[in-house]
Amino acid sequence: MRRWSAAWVRGYGASPLHLLVLLVCFAITGYVAFQLWREPLLIRMLVWFAAAIIVHDLVLFPLYALADRSLTAAVRTRRAAAERPRVSPLNYIRVPAMGAGLLFLLFLPGIIQQGAPTYLAATGQTQAPFLVRWLVLVLCLFAASALAYAVRVGRDHLRLRRERRPAAASEPEEDD
Repeated sequence: MRRWSAAWVRGYGASPLHLLVLLVCFAITGYVAFQLWREPLLIRMLVWFAAAIIVHDLVLFPLYALADRSLTAAVRTRRAAAERPRVSPLNYIRVPAMGAGLLFLLFLPGIIQQGAPTYLAATGQTQAPFLVRWLVLVLCLFAASALAYAVRVGRDHLRLRRERRPAAASEPEEDD
């Protein structure tokens, strides 16, 4: 069994489970495409999807790649100046920033008040609080990330203190 699995991974590049999941995803995509085939808005959806791909690849990706490179360079510069090893803050900034971006896409129709009359008729409420709610969620994401970073730095600091303590205790004392 191991030989077969090793040969599969060597030939395919991933486990058989990967191929199975990929085939299931293609089957679901095919089913959705088949259901949408007679949809009168199919062309509009395809144009929107193509525009989203183009805007992402030509505008958004270079912007957040530049922001990530700048952040990485700033952290490297700061780490080079530090005397002791530190916990990298990169992922503690990247994760909430990515969450903020995804939540912005989710809240965008409410923030720009798209479909305001329909929303008002359906719920009896305005879309005014959407921006404030998004900002509060982003604040909570960054606060939770800062707390996790502080805990990690504290644990690292305690670990360094524990490593230094036995070294100091094992040194022989000098008598005068």
